[in-house]
Amino acid sequence: MHPIDTLLTQIAQQHLGIETLQTRHSDSLDFHDLAVWCLKDALEAAFQAGVEAGTSRHKASGPDVAQD
Repeated sequence: MHPIDTLLTQIAQQHLGIETLQTRHSDSLDFHDLAVWCLKDALEAAFQAGVEAGTSRHKASGPDVAQD
């Protein structure tokens, strides 16, 4: 599983109560009723994960300094 898939699955589990993001070809397993505040929490967690990934990627590549 790709790291992004693992992260998204963890967010779905923690914030949405969804066990897996894999298609299981069953309406009762693939469709979920959830509160809008749970969806908002999950979107905020995904956004924050993206911010953190971008920040760590920027730090790993070093500062943007113009070279003469």
